[in-house]
Amino acid sequence: MTTQLQIARTGTIGDEAKFVAKTEGVDAGLVRDEVAAGRVVIPANKLHLKDNLQPAGIGRLLATKVNANIGTSSVSSSVEAEIEKLQAALNAGADTVMDLSTGGDLDRIREQLLGRCPVPFGTVPIYQIIEGREVEEIDWKIIFEVIEKQAKQGVDFFTVHAGVLREHLPLIENRVAGIVSRGGALLAKWMLHHNKQNPLYEMFDDLCGIMKEYDVCFSLGDGLRPGCLADATDEAQIAELRTIGELTKRAQEAGCQVMVEGPGHVPFDQIQYNMEVAQEICHGAPFYVLGPIVTDIAPGYDHITSAIGGTAAAFYGASFLCYVTPKEHLGLPKAADVRAGVIATKIAAHAADVARGLKGAAERDRKLSVARTNLDWRTHLSESLDPQTAEAMHTEACNEIKQLESPTDDYCTMCGRKWCSVRINKEIRQATKPKKGTKV
Repeated sequence: MTTQLQIARTGTIGDEAKFVAKTEGVDAGLVRDEVAAGRVVIPANKLHLKDNLQPAGIGRLLATKVNANIGTSSVSSSVEAEIEKLQAALNAGADTVMDLSTGGDLDRIREQLLGRCPVPFGTVPIYQIIEGREVEEIDWKIIFEVIEKQAKQGVDFFTVHAGVLREHLPLIENRVAGIVSRGGALLAKWMLHHNKQNPLYEMFDDLCGIMKEYDVCFSLGDGLRPGCLADATDEAQIAELRTIGELTKRAQEAGCQVMVEGPGHVPFDQIQYNMEVAQEICHGAPFYVLGPIVTDIAPGYDHITSAIGGTAAAFYGASFLCYVTPKEHLGLPKAADVRAGVIATKIAAHAADVARGLKGAAERDRKLSVARTNLDWRTHLSESLDPQTAEAMHTEACNEIKQLESPTDDYCTMCGRKWCSVRINKEIRQATKPKKGTKV
């Protein structure tokens, strides 16, 4: 089969590239050229495309995208709950969804979610690879079978932790948090038990064959990402990143699409360096970051700490932000947590797009501001990133005003009529407006 990357390299514009170009308001030839160069990916499994997928592009040429992670755990498993979380993510505007399930009937959960998911859908195959067995028992055959099975189900992108090597493990000795990536920790345990190299690294060329056949996009996982500020940008993280850079090139040469995953927990002052070094080492492949979380002391509010880091990351080089929910570090998120995480991360992505001058990014801000200035509440609320919450708050404020005075439409709901600067500004503009025929 011919992949999107190969189509782009022939100079032909594929249907997925045309769809992305139309959706984002950019030139289709430019999208094709960026895909060919490996700077844009369009995760779109051929089988998902035949079903219900609406392709999305990821890269610096395009708007910053937001991913929502959902999935069961070994202590909480319900297909219905995951469907509810999927719908919450989609309603809040997630651009992609990943199923990180580790409990229950994983094949059925994935099938149910994929059938309802019109956006690119990702998984971490290592989770199913160890399902029902000890990590030490996995071998090449099991790995290959699971990855091929998920590709045949229509998964659009796989997180593959092929960059963490045996020789990297001594580098974590002085870390505070060690290896926080589940995939990274499981593979480290396998390597230590067998005294062998990472099997995903060893069989990488075989994996490229599966990815190419179904046009599944690699998301090269950072198994040694920092799990606290103290571990950020350390030797282990950078060593793995260099291996990922090597694998990026190999995958692209094999005709596969590739994006690269990044940290993690990073102090604000180190974010720019992290984004720039990743772009350099990984040949400009789209960078996909978790957060990054900029302080470790805010459990319950890590959707905020990650949004702060996400804005900086997307400004300095990331193309794709993985959300963090308020439940991060505390428990498995529920639908309300999923919604909060998506909204916070979409704010971060949009703020970065405005700051980097992406064409059209600030148009919605201006439209809302004009509506606000004109006390046009309908447009003000509908143009907000989360109209549901904005309208509920506005309605509550209006109801409170009714208890104090007769409400009108010529002042805002924060200040009341006498103190409303918006109303006063309208009076000032009217008073200073030049009379017809007056020279200014």
